[in-house]
Amino acid sequence: MRLLDPATLLLIVVGGINWGLVGLAEFDLVAWICGGLDFGETNVASRIIYLLVGVAALYWLVRLPTIVSSRSDRYREESLA
Repeated sequence: MRLLDPATLLLIVVGGINWGLVGLAEFDLVAWICGGLDFGETNVASRIIYLLVGVAALYWLVRLPTIVSSRSDRYREESLA
């Protein structure tokens, strides 16, 4: 799992930046990187990137309860010390 963490976080950051640019300037960075496509156009490469970003988000969504639980346990232990 630890090996997937940096790769999936990078994908989520790419996705977040892409959505920020879409909202701010109607510019699709992924489409542009994957062949200079116009806003809203896709090709195989861009669709694979979008799919990987979605899978990365689901990966972290599944891990989130464990992360939150371990951090709250650590906070509780530090409060008692």
